[in-house]
Amino acid sequence: MSVEEGTVHHTGLLATVRGPQDVKRMSAEELDVLAAEIRDFLIAKVSRTGGHVGPNLGVVELTLAMHRVFDSPRDRLLFDTGHQAYVHKILTGRQTGFDRLRQRGGLSGYPSQAESEHDLIENSHASTALSYADGLAKAYALRGEQRSVVAVVGDGALTGGMCWEALNNIATARNPLVIVVNDNGRSYAPTIGGLADHLSSLRLNPGYEKVLDTVKEALGSTPLVGRPMYEVLHAVKRGIKDAVAPQAMFEDLGIKYVGPVDGHDVAAVESALRAAKNFGGPVIVHAVTRKGYGYRPAEEDEADCLHGPGSAFDIETGKLVAAPSVKWTHVFADELVAIADERPDVVGITAAMAEPTGIAKLARKHPDRVYDVGIAEQHAATSAAGLALGGLHPVVAVYATFLNRAFDQVLLDVAMHRLPVTFVLDRAGITGPDGPSHYGMWDMSVFGVVPGLRIAAPRDAATLREELREAVAVDDGPTIVRFPTGTVAADLPAVRRVGTVDVLAESARKDVLLVAVGSFGHLGMEVATRVAGQGFGVTVVDPRWVRPVPAELVELAAGHRLVVTVEDGVRVGGVGDALAQAMRDADVRVPLKDLGVPADWHPHGTRAQILADLGLTAQDVARDVTGWISRLDVEPVEPVEPVITADDATAPN
Repeated sequence: MSVEEGTVHHTGLLATVRGPQDVKRMSAEELDVLAAEIRDFLIAKVSRTGGHVGPNLGVVELTLAMHRVFDSPRDRLLFDTGHQAYVHKILTGRQTGFDRLRQRGGLSGYPSQAESEHDLIENSHASTALSYADGLAKAYALRGEQRSVVAVVGDGALTGGMCWEALNNIATARNPLVIVVNDNGRSYAPTIGGLADHLSSLRLNPGYEKVLDTVKEALGSTPLVGRPMYEVLHAVKRGIKDAVAPQAMFEDLGIKYVGPVDGHDVAAVESALRAAKNFGGPVIVHAVTRKGYGYRPAEEDEADCLHGPGSAFDIETGKLVAAPSVKWTHVFADELVAIADERPDVVGITAAMAEPTGIAKLARKHPDRVYDVGIAEQHAATSAAGLALGGLHPVVAVYATFLNRAFDQVLLDVAMHRLPVTFVLDRAGITGPDGPSHYGMWDMSVFGVVPGLRIAAPRDAATLREELREAVAVDDGPTIVRFPTGTVAADLPAVRRVGTVDVLAESARKDVLLVAVGSFGHLGMEVATRVAGQGFGVTVVDPRWVRPVPAELVELAAGHRLVVTVEDGVRVGGVGDALAQAMRDADVRVPLKDLGVPADWHPHGTRAQILADLGLTAQDVARDVTGWISRLDVEPVEPVEPVITADDATAPN
């Protein structure tokens, strides 16, 4: 009985699986039962925690076959991307950890070396596994170790340039390496039956290769007709194979190809994998799967087959349990459409994440003005440069963590040409459950060194709309607009604006200038109230545009006894560092303390938990600020008037 019918099996065969060796002993009938139990288990667990549902439902049989053919951890199984490794975790003894999947102290949503010897790379950025695999295979060959290397790559990951760079080297090196293409995006039927097995065996038979080489040598020595005749014969051979097994993606790579096989048939996948393992060189095994397979709500979700609901969902419907709220992404999506309605030169670009970044809304309204380039952030940046050179204003929407991959393109292809390209970075700062590879905390430091690039950090929905419009209005260089994940906080109006800097609260006594970057605006207000209660005067400002450092911010700093910056990016090279340098250049000798994220690999948990660990809460910041200002001198402090806020400033007399 399926989950949809109301019964969830947590016992049965699944309870007997403690490691891959248990799967190897099972019969075909038992494997079918186990696959059903794994799907029930996944849906039951992930429905409570959120996580990647669709991709893992699609790789159940594929993962079973891999663990039956290969001997993990001696044989290395690499998943690209790692979000399709839940079944691998189940089969390697981590079932109990799923009760706290993606939660503090629980399982990571990606492979994790700290969790298991079966996990080698903690990858969650796509298109990398083939390069890891190439290096591993070369290392094992050089060391004389007989170990298999298997890389599972989604068809989406193959849109990334690194995959094709790796394939070129893999083909040249000729080391034993199995590449499993998990293809859930193809429309044709997989090759099945005895003929498919026969062709696979033939193509992976060394004798077959010897015959081809012999024919090639013989015909090649025949004047005039030899080489053309060989090409004709080879084309016929290739045509016969293609008639049974389409392989346009892989021809001319110089890598053996098997498939496509039914990725939901354990026996078929196992047969292909065993043939590939025994070949002794690089082989592509092409498995056709269905994302969300076996779970009706996922199969019927046309947008992304329940790819990755971020929180708990209802098992019967697949809908999120939490009440809908206004997200940062929604605000951006709405405003971008409004801007595009007014400006026909505005176009959108996304790297295989149209729905998660909000670009999909623009695509529905103006389908001819949106370009999804696949998992290819580098290409996205330089293609945007081309669009700008052609007279358009591209808006490139990506997760903050993924723009790191395109630094060179932003620097030399966009900024050096002073091109008007706007990069919108969703999930900036500490994002939480997806862990360190997904934290978008590097952007303000990494891209802060790019000449002519302007970076905006809105604090609420109103400033996001405003700063997005300001960014798109820039016509002499690139801009970045960054915002965090989750629900947008209430609008926080300013008391006044000094140049481009918003003053959120101020006191007649100028003890502390608190620079609250972006979404930390509300935190800054709470800190000001706490510090004022200790007898000190605090001015809270939101720079709005953090790079380059506004001159007005330096002027405000000069009028205070202490400057404190608080940001959700790394401290090294962050906003605090930049302001300190600007103050030194202006000979402003006011002490500055910077609070931010240490440059480290912070574990997964909720955003609130991680920020609390880092001391980035109102209570922690207020305690630090009070201590710092108290130590500046030992003079008695006179009481100060209450902090003035925007509400006070607009109240009637």
